[in-house]
Amino acid sequence: MDNCTKLKLFNLLLVLCIVNFFLYRFFATSSQSSLSTLSMNEPGDSEQNPKLQIDNILSIQNIDFPASKSSGSTHDIGFQTRDSTITDKRDHSGSLTIDPAPGKVEDTKQTYQNTGKVVNAGEKTVVQSQIRSSENNTNLPSCPVTPPGLNGRLATFRDAKSFEEIGRDNPLVRPGGLYTPSTCTAQHRVAIVVPYRNREEHLKILVRNLHPMLQRQQLEYGIYIIDQALPGRFNRAMLMNIGFVEAMKRHDYQCAIFHDVDLIPEDDRNIYSCPQQPRHLSASIDKFNYKLPYAGIYGGVSAINKKQFHELNGFSNLYFGWGGEDDDMAKRLSMKGYKITRYPMQIARYKMIQHKHEKFNEINPKRFELLKTTSSRQPWDGLNSLVYTVQDVQELPTHTRIQVLIKEEDLATRP
Repeated sequence: MDNCTKLKLFNLLLVLCIVNFFLYRFFATSSQSSLSTLSMNEPGDSEQNPKLQIDNILSIQNIDFPASKSSGSTHDIGFQTRDSTITDKRDHSGSLTIDPAPGKVEDTKQTYQNTGKVVNAGEKTVVQSQIRSSENNTNLPSCPVTPPGLNGRLATFRDAKSFEEIGRDNPLVRPGGLYTPSTCTAQHRVAIVVPYRNREEHLKILVRNLHPMLQRQQLEYGIYIIDQALPGRFNRAMLMNIGFVEAMKRHDYQCAIFHDVDLIPEDDRNIYSCPQQPRHLSASIDKFNYKLPYAGIYGGVSAINKKQFHELNGFSNLYFGWGGEDDDMAKRLSMKGYKITRYPMQIARYKMIQHKHEKFNEINPKRFELLKTTSSRQPWDGLNSLVYTVQDVQELPTHTRIQVLIKEEDLATRP
């Protein structure tokens, strides 16, 4: 090959490289433009208030479970559940849902000491103090579907302030952790239910992060901490049932958010609204490298509307100790034909507060045995079988704390 031919080949390769470079720039720019609606607003970004349509732009994902298989009178769901071998050693703590109905009205003070009130399934009471619906805001316009003040990715607080300091930082939050937007009528009335025991530092960090975010989301909300008294094994699912019941007695909420105390949201576009289908909010957690551990997971933080929670009969009350109750709920959802929805993983992000495994929350050795009987237990194990004693109620600056006593021997293990 002579020198002239070599020069021509060299020039041809050079032209091809230049064309390839410009094609790459063109497609890379187009791809970045198409993803701009999900901008995370990392430090230094110029856009501070990303716009979103809650159920459209965020492209909520539906999770379908395999169909049920009939086996005699029992229906076993064919989706895969996971053992606690995901190494999640955190405290899975954990309520009968009754619409506010005519009945005995109890006057409520700021603090109740040792009420000793035993609550049974089917009891209907109305607690007057927190029944402050939007009736004072009837002349205000509805809040926009897309909250205008969202920031996107958040710089989460890691240190704990006192509840009094957090209350002063959020002056529009009323005693008991209640908030109603002052400039518009909220589209969603939400009860935040936190199952809890002996985790005060974590609770301070959680409410310090939650209140500013929920106010920017323009929700009408209340935060309810359901504190299980000692002694006894921890029952996260039953505490969530109790929290649902107690919150609905106090206010006409449309839905509940069940929230572990050690999970801190990282993005305020993860809207804590009332979903049409049950929503798993904590899909992307730092402990799991922001990946979903398995498709059917429903633990951590979840949202469900009041009607659906009644239809499911709530959570099971029989999961004492760690593990199994969320998979039981996922099976209940599947059996009723509901789908678990999620926001995109880059938005459904949470940080988990590290802590040691706690006494009275040992791994439940009966969890797999219980999961085999979910469908047969659902009609009688849940909201309609609750028995608990309210020992104390406190309306603190950042939340309503309800201490309850649960006795395993009081719960029915069969119809």
